[in-house]
Amino acid sequence: MPALSPRSRDEVYERVAANWWLKFFGITAFIAVFFAAYFMLLRYPFFSVTLMPLTALDRFISFQPWSIGLYYSLWFYVALPPTLLRTRTELYAYGWIAAAMAVVALAIFLFWPTSIPATTGIDWASHPGFATLKRLDKSQNACPSLHVAFAVFSGVWLDRMVRTMSARAWVRILNAAWCIGIVYSTIATRQHVAVDVAAGTALALIFATIRPAVLRASTGR
Repeated sequence: MPALSPRSRDEVYERVAANWWLKFFGITAFIAVFFAAYFMLLRYPFFSVTLMPLTALDRFISFQPWSIGLYYSLWFYVALPPTLLRTRTELYAYGWIAAAMAVVALAIFLFWPTSIPATTGIDWASHPGFATLKRLDKSQNACPSLHVAFAVFSGVWLDRMVRTMSARAWVRILNAAWCIGIVYSTIATRQHVAVDVAAGTALALIFATIRPAVLRASTGR
């Protein structure tokens, strides 16, 4: 059974094609600027780094090497909501909201740098993909988890858009499962702890409620 009706598929194609060049360069620029600021704060913290506490949930979720695929999939997932927006006005509004969320998190990292406890008993070099990830990210700038924040923020917006396209129920379920999978992967890859995940989720839900009239018209909600 097709996920979308022919009419809805036409709408998806129209949305993706609209201002495609602005979306491509805008998303690329956003990610580049974000990472420049993120890694600067990661490598040169201005204040002492706080170690985040472990909880029962962290002990319950074991290290899962396969979850790195879900972890990396965020960078495709976050591009989906802006890709489905129609107009420049919608794109600019969405971009400003996402940027504001990132700025708030970066401000927290500036004044309250955090890190997760060192993981013992895992030979990162024996797991392809993890050695590079651990070397670059260093499991710092932990709370709130921006990996979680952007996943949840994107998931909420995708759900709103999917509901306006007459998609089958399983498309919404797939979106929710993907979002939850990314959130899960942040603990399963040992990049974050549960407190980071909770804080990132809260941050995302706060900014996901900011919906200018132009975006409400776009999503039909």
